[in-house]
Amino acid sequence: MKDAFAELSPQPRVGVLGGTFDPIHLGHLILAEEARIQLQLDRVYLVPAGEPPHKQDQIVTPIEHRVRMVELATAESMHLWVSRIDADRPGPHYSADMIRLLQAEIGAETELFFLLGMDSLRDMPTWHEPQWLVEHCRLAVLPRPGVSVEMQQLEQALPGIQNRVILLDMPAIEIASRTLRERIRQGISVRFQITGSVEAYICKYGLYQS
Repeated sequence: MKDAFAELSPQPRVGVLGGTFDPIHLGHLILAEEARIQLQLDRVYLVPAGEPPHKQDQIVTPIEHRVRMVELATAESMHLWVSRIDADRPGPHYSADMIRLLQAEIGAETELFFLLGMDSLRDMPTWHEPQWLVEHCRLAVLPRPGVSVEMQQLEQALPGIQNRVILLDMPAIEIASRTLRERIRQGISVRFQITGSVEAYICKYGLYQS
């Protein structure tokens, strides 16, 4: 088992990728690994969201199942890690709170890179404590097809954000968790879209069958 805080450099560079991960798929893993390489990160924490504020009207698989699937998916990587920061605390779960708690666990000297999609960057002024996020971590932005951001307007809403954004060069990966859930429900193969360990876990517990 990996020791969550072992072998970090004195001033580590750490990525944070939050998500529902319902289920986690190869697209998530590719994006996390590419971000690690491009940003020269010591590691990337994947943080399953406990009670996603933007999905309160949707049925979400229980957090323990989602955490376990992320653990299985990242088990063979020495650079991708799972954090229970959201899983082990009551909601609602906001990104600023998650980053604040993770920073406290890892250490104040850690340079955090918050991975988010271009659509999330666009909507960031509506988030909980967005200015705090801008001031306390770098924003590593993943491209989204057909989504662009007017940076001058964003800078007016969140002063200083332009200097905190890093645009990542990512491959277009057309895998969506909601599509996988529907395929599983219909009995259609999801091979090569999720890891074999996650697929076996889904089958074992009958997830996404109805």
